[in-house]
Amino acid sequence: MHNQAALILVDIQNDFLPGGALACYEADGILPGVQALVKRQLFACHIATQDWHPANHISFVTQHEGKQAFESIRLYEQAQTLWPVHCVQGSHGAALAQGIDWDKMDLILRKGCRVDVDSYSAFQENYGPDGERPSTGLAGYLKERGITSVYIAGLARDVCVLWTAQDAKSHGFHTTIIWDLCAPVTPASDETVRQTCRDLGIGIVLSDDL
Repeated sequence: MHNQAALILVDIQNDFLPGGALACYEADGILPGVQALVKRQLFACHIATQDWHPANHISFVTQHEGKQAFESIRLYEQAQTLWPVHCVQGSHGAALAQGIDWDKMDLILRKGCRVDVDSYSAFQENYGPDGERPSTGLAGYLKERGITSVYIAGLARDVCVLWTAQDAKSHGFHTTIIWDLCAPVTPASDETVRQTCRDLGIGIVLSDDL
């Protein structure tokens, strides 16, 4: 159906599900729909991302004495949220969620592996000490395969999904978020996310419309 489109499933991992270290709002509710979409094999390419942090990652609140989780600091001249310890390499929390056929993925891209740089987007990590955002190589991977459009689902809609969508758009892909197959850190962000998408020309659809 979408022979020049890729599906990108962002960070659908145990630590972002209920009971996890950084649970998103009602995140388990997206799993059946994501699996149903994967089974349909509508897309030319299926990508999953996996947050994969070293235990002493710079974004973890435990690395900043006297700070509280979700507090913001300045890091490399940018705002950096301090997160609870999550998605530590090799941990149960970092594992991809059960109930989705990950064997159908063409690529599972691990991000956030560098101890000194946080990583929200599937396309580029956050700003590093040199003032640049390191590439993950995903844009080149997709363009080599003739992909012109990306559809994005996963966690969290107001952080990693949105950053991925913004970067996909900036790399020249026609970009759409599958709204009902994402969950936010907080639903209070929903209208802001919708407005950002409108402003940038990022599409929003429901899975039933695909």
